[in-house]
Amino acid sequence: MVLAEKIALVTGAGRGMGRAIALQYAQAGAAIAAVDVDGQTAQETSAAIEAAGGRSLPIQADVGELASIERMVQQTVETFGRLDVMVNNAGVTRYLNIMEVTEEDWDRIHRVNAKGVFFCMQRAAQQMIAQGQGGRIVNIASIAGKGYAGTSNAAYAASKGAVIAMTMIAAHQLGRYDINVNAICPGVTRTAMSQASMVQRAETLGVTVEEMERRRLETIPIRRANDPEDIAAMAMFLASPGARNITGQAFNVDGGLIMS
Repeated sequence: MVLAEKIALVTGAGRGMGRAIALQYAQAGAAIAAVDVDGQTAQETSAAIEAAGGRSLPIQADVGELASIERMVQQTVETFGRLDVMVNNAGVTRYLNIMEVTEEDWDRIHRVNAKGVFFCMQRAAQQMIAQGQGGRIVNIASIAGKGYAGTSNAAYAASKGAVIAMTMIAAHQLGRYDINVNAICPGVTRTAMSQASMVQRAETLGVTVEEMERRRLETIPIRRANDPEDIAAMAMFLASPGARNITGQAFNVDGGLIMS
């Protein structure tokens, strides 16, 4: 199996893209530390992995807290002996017009999406460097971070732009340790978080959710939204031996919504 004997830590693993990534990694042979701020959903993902014959450790943690980041890495290493792949997937947003974003909104979004990703990368890299055998870091950014105007709000876009920038800098500075760092930039993806944002947007525009969905799909050249498994497929590749010489990149998975 592609990830046999590897240990992967996935944040936001309780649902959506994080859950899909955790399940695909487990199917490929990796042991999974399934982290989520909602401990119940982390338990559910771990249970699904173990029911399929895999190994998993559920961890409740808030990636906006440095103490939680330290604890989740420590628990992963204590349980499995090492850390080979770090997936920074946890994220938050909600639909807001640029004139509606408050300081509280800004701080909440950046606390998880930017601060959380940075310090998860830093702590994971520290562990990988100590092990001396390289590693992989996969950051879930967004096409919003590349200027997609249809994003949920400007604060979210700024946080995801930060993820892309941090990915490139981390790749440059960690390459000497054989640690590859890449980002995935999803477009429209069917998750609970994106669905909630779409409902908010539909209410703001005074249209039905079905009409909002139709309009959204019409903007995508391939006329299809992502399923979480589409993001997981890219995350799988970036953790695989086939991506050993790929680092510092931000890959769009968006059906052609943006092409840069």
